[in-house]
Amino acid sequence: MSPDSPDPAVRAPGGDPVTSFGFLAHPISTGHRNQVRGMDLLNRLVDDHRDAPAPPERNRYSVPFPLFRSVTSPTGARCAGRVRYLPYTAEQLLTRPTTARRMVADEVEKLRAEGAVLAGLGGATSIVGDRGLWTAQQVGIPVTSGNSLTVYAAHEEVRHVVRLLGLPVEDTRIAVVGYPGSIGLAVAKLLLADGFELDLVCRQGNRSPESLLRHLDPADHGRVRLVDDVALCSERTRVFVCASSVGGLVAPEKLRPGTIVVDVALPRDVAEAPRDDQDVVVVDGGLVSAVPEVLVGDGSLPSPTRQLNGCLAETVVLALEGRAESFSLGRELDLDRVRTIGALAAKHGFVPVPLASFGRPLADDEILRLAPYFRPPAARRGTGSDGTARATGAPGTAAAGAAGSGDDTAPATVRRFRNRVNPPMARLFAAHGLDRVFTRGSGTRLTTADGVEYLDFVGGYGCLNLGHNHPRVTEALRGFLDTGTPTFVQYVSMPTKSAELAERLSDLAPGRLDRVFFSNSGTEAVEAALKVARAGTGRTRLVHADNSYHGKTLGALSVTGRASHREPFGALLPDTVAVPYGDLDALRDAIEGAAAFIVEPVQGEGGVILPPDGYLKAARELCRRAGAAFVLDEIQTGLGRTGALFAAEHDGLDPDVLCIAKSLSGGLVPIAATLSSAELWDAAYGSTNRAMLHSSTFGGGNFAAAAGLATLDVLIEEDLPRHAREVGEQLREGLRKACEPYGFVKDVRGIGLMSAIEFDGDFSGAVRTMTDELLTRFPGDLHALADTLPDELRSALSRTGRALESTMGDLMCLRFVSGLARDHRILTFVTANQNRVLRIQPPLILDSAEANRFVEAVGAVCQSLALHGDLRAWQPSAT
Repeated sequence: MSPDSPDPAVRAPGGDPVTSFGFLAHPISTGHRNQVRGMDLLNRLVDDHRDAPAPPERNRYSVPFPLFRSVTSPTGARCAGRVRYLPYTAEQLLTRPTTARRMVADEVEKLRAEGAVLAGLGGATSIVGDRGLWTAQQVGIPVTSGNSLTVYAAHEEVRHVVRLLGLPVEDTRIAVVGYPGSIGLAVAKLLLADGFELDLVCRQGNRSPESLLRHLDPADHGRVRLVDDVALCSERTRVFVCASSVGGLVAPEKLRPGTIVVDVALPRDVAEAPRDDQDVVVVDGGLVSAVPEVLVGDGSLPSPTRQLNGCLAETVVLALEGRAESFSLGRELDLDRVRTIGALAAKHGFVPVPLASFGRPLADDEILRLAPYFRPPAARRGTGSDGTARATGAPGTAAAGAAGSGDDTAPATVRRFRNRVNPPMARLFAAHGLDRVFTRGSGTRLTTADGVEYLDFVGGYGCLNLGHNHPRVTEALRGFLDTGTPTFVQYVSMPTKSAELAERLSDLAPGRLDRVFFSNSGTEAVEAALKVARAGTGRTRLVHADNSYHGKTLGALSVTGRASHREPFGALLPDTVAVPYGDLDALRDAIEGAAAFIVEPVQGEGGVILPPDGYLKAARELCRRAGAAFVLDEIQTGLGRTGALFAAEHDGLDPDVLCIAKSLSGGLVPIAATLSSAELWDAAYGSTNRAMLHSSTFGGGNFAAAAGLATLDVLIEEDLPRHAREVGEQLREGLRKACEPYGFVKDVRGIGLMSAIEFDGDFSGAVRTMTDELLTRFPGDLHALADTLPDELRSALSRTGRALESTMGDLMCLRFVSGLARDHRILTFVTANQNRVLRIQPPLILDSAEANRFVEAVGAVCQSLALHGDLRAWQPSAT
């Protein structure tokens, strides 16, 4: 017995014996096989560099994997074991079955010699030995194929799907692919016992229907159909159980929309994951997961306890139960034993639910979204082309969506966003618990479809200075619609509301900005600013600041100072120059002969970076002397955000061009405005031929302007800039006190209600140190082995390590975002340019109590991450 082998005589703390098991597995794909081979090569290289190398092992045809050295169930029962992999796929084993079964028996004998009193066989290692029967006769310990728990799990997974969808058993037809194989046969018997009708998909060849059906009770023959191909299944068959021994039998593109496949086969019968728009769900079948109370080792480290193959889990459960017996052997499994092992698995904390799909967790909502496909045809008339239920059927019924739920708005929205809008963003939201759907907004609060209320500190990235659905603005819009005033008349007449809003903005804006161009978004406002600057000065060079953010259309992106936003789009506008934000010398060198310098009074997406004192005033003067337009981008800072109606007021600036957007309509209607001096605008467009050089179909409509006028009324009458200044100072003072003990908070900064928390996020050296630790602690001179790696590999590993360390820093901020949302129901997010800066931009109507709530929540999340700080943050444990 090797020194680290499980000892069958080991006893648990209470004195009960601990059963030792062994498990013999095989890879299910070429990649998996190469993983096993790679592990073997690494083990051999490590052995070669041990202080006392082990003698070479003869006839070594399996590779040990240190997965389950010990397992403790919630009952207190313990077992110990070893998993070994044969480095051959099922296809390779089945091409030489005689050699393969002798090898399996030999490897089981090795497991017995290492202390196992029970051996489990996985997949083809069972098949080549007559599903364990031949192997059991050749070796000195009991063996089990594990198929009973695999069958139990697959059956429960099908039942879970049926229960979720509320399908009546008597009207539901299920296909079993792989009948009459051991697993397919047993699943078919269990489903028939439940009352389902079945399509049995099998290769009939020369076999008669009678010979194929002889395995079933004759009373059930009338409820089954034998078919040669999945395509021949009944039109109403949308639930499949796949359990072939060869894999790859089912192409997802050939399945009807709404199909759910429980795929037990290894290798998979559905080899590729369906596209999101196919409306086909594949459940990883025959798997179980351990409940949190199951401990592997001492429980101090994460362990592989999710989505375990039933054959392995059956071996573990039998060992925990102390039943060293040949439990599952042969083609025809005893259904009573199937039910028994399922009950024992549950007793020891191994259960088939939650589900997974291609290794990823599968939420019940993913099943429920297919509910419309299971309705009778007459009930599907309200179903969209993508299968999504429209408002048909009674609430609370399957015809209305999810079984037991009358509102499928949230799952349908998640699916639509994932399938049709932005799949990577949907995955990011899901990974960090941000995939929620809001159905109501009022003031500073948002409410989800299921009634959970959140405090909004994102504020639409600056669009919601008045909060959600401000009553004054919504009333103004309803009033506008009630009057019948036309909206889009700006190119056949002079629109009343738009002209009035232009005058109001000119009167309120800093300096003498007498011309106003309306568009629909901030990036359009910037495009208009760049064009008026070039056309008005007759020059082309555009100067912008590093770390700036001005939008993502081509022109605005050309003056946005972050390479990762720009590089994927190749060459942008020529003759653009970036200078460091706050560096007057660099600006002085670049501005001569330029058309414009565009700058943010505060770099919002850059991480809420405030300029050095006097910088903007001096920059404006440099532009005046150089004859360049001074363009102030107040898309985020304008309309009260910084504690003044415009941030320009803090420095007494008089820009040539001013861009505003976001909150101009109170967040209800897309609108933006580019204000410019009459002198610059007239030089650009002040003639009949040039008056229409720049235009926008939707820009300048009366409806959006009505919202803008109401928004200005609220901002001024309620003096929201002053309120933002006062509450913002209170907020930052509280945040600095709350964050002061935690060294991982680098800075709290801001102005008005535009604030940020910057995190240190420095994990540099973590990967290298961990690697050195492992190379040093393991026996032998593994550093010498590492030194022999090729330079290209060492460089690649170094780059990967640095990328991992950087990502860990970014994830720390996202962890803060998810902690605030999950534990405190407060919404925040990072800035676009800086992933380690938490943006804090609540509506300007935020009150003191809400500010204090945010401060307390930040303090609590900081405390939850206290180990990343220093000793100032230490608190005694609660007793």
